[in-house]
Amino acid sequence: MKRFSWFNATSLTLGFAFLYVPMIILVIYSFNASKLVTVWAGFSTQWYGELIRNEEFLNAAWVTIKVAVMSSTIATVLGTMAAYVLVRAGRFSGRTLFSGMIYAPLVMPEVITGLSLLLLFIGIGLDRGVLTIVLAHTTFSMCYVSVVVSSRLVSFDKSLEEAALDLGCSPFEAFRLVTLPIIAPAVISGWLLAFTLSLDDLVIASFTTGPSATTLPIKIFSAVRLGVSPEINALSTIMIAIVTVGVITASLITKQAAVRQARDERMAERPA
Repeated sequence: MKRFSWFNATSLTLGFAFLYVPMIILVIYSFNASKLVTVWAGFSTQWYGELIRNEEFLNAAWVTIKVAVMSSTIATVLGTMAAYVLVRAGRFSGRTLFSGMIYAPLVMPEVITGLSLLLLFIGIGLDRGVLTIVLAHTTFSMCYVSVVVSSRLVSFDKSLEEAALDLGCSPFEAFRLVTLPIIAPAVISGWLLAFTLSLDDLVIASFTTGPSATTLPIKIFSAVRLGVSPEINALSTIMIAIVTVGVITASLITKQAAVRQARDERMAERPA
């Protein structure tokens, strides 16, 4: 077995430091008593109180959460359906085109996606607002859900569905009572991933938003142009905490599903 060399350890340390040290500094300075974000003046939580009293940030946060919940839910339903068709439907006419359309947003630049959606909404006369942001976020996050669910369906034992069909279940009942509970961890992980992507999106939302709907990333980007304030540090810290909780939750769900699957396989291998 190849040893973990000092070069690898140094490279790994520098890489993680480059990624996470700025975030740690941001979190620390969100508790700074000074209005200057680069001068430490003591520990204080006053900027979190100021953030709670800032109506503009609160309205933007509410719009962001509302958009993220709706778009991730719709994307999870559509992505799960698309994954089921791709994995279980076999070869059918137009399958290559269908799979290409599902996975295209994965490699499509966000500027192109946002601009094309903007032209679409203008062409059909749809006023930009919460609805257009939800549709845009659903468009690009659905493919991520499809990838996550497809990976679980590929390793799913189809004999369980066949047994349910033999016992009298309809195809829909077999999916609802057998398949869906087993792939539920992947579906939940896809929802959390879509929620995180929607929560963090700036480029596509900037193309599809309107005056009545300003998301939190757009509000932060606009405020940073005038200078970084301690309130932005506090707000960014809260967003980091939300995303961290989501990632940890998804990891725990995936781990528990793997442990449960391994336990079920061991029990199935035991002689009767």
